[in-house]
Amino acid sequence: MNRKDHKGEVTSKVLEDSTALIVDFEKLRKVAECQDPVVPVIVQDADSREVLILAYANERALKHTLESGLATFWSTSRNELWIKGKTSGDELKIVEVRVNCEQNSLLYLVRLVGKGSCHVKDGSGQARFGCYYRRIKGEDLIFL
Repeated sequence: MNRKDHKGEVTSKVLEDSTALIVDFEKLRKVAECQDPVVPVIVQDADSREVLILAYANERALKHTLESGLATFWSTSRNELWIKGKTSGDELKIVEVRVNCEQNSLLYLVRLVGKGSCHVKDGSGQARFGCYYRRIKGEDLIFL
């Protein structure tokens, strides 16, 4: 499988739409360089318990989540507040927010309002239900 685009670069499109296994082991280094201190947030469907997204929140994002009832994150790539569904309409309504034992990560239990929670679209142009839509098989990925 081609792991790079026609210019020889690994692009978001290649990462999101291919069956090539190209794990971004540099992500946490990039997160550490973002402007605001953040914690990881696991987003899980409150009913099915399926993990939908792994994102990050700073204090501002957590405050907005608790006040608005909508899953809100801190975009570490854009260094801005990211209110899930603000542009797509695919909101994640908060059912409950949990914190882990060391208080260095959060769990958002949510109910999806819309068709999907992932920013990546499927073949029909719909948002994928969750971000974990492929499984590893050998050295490749298989779409679920």
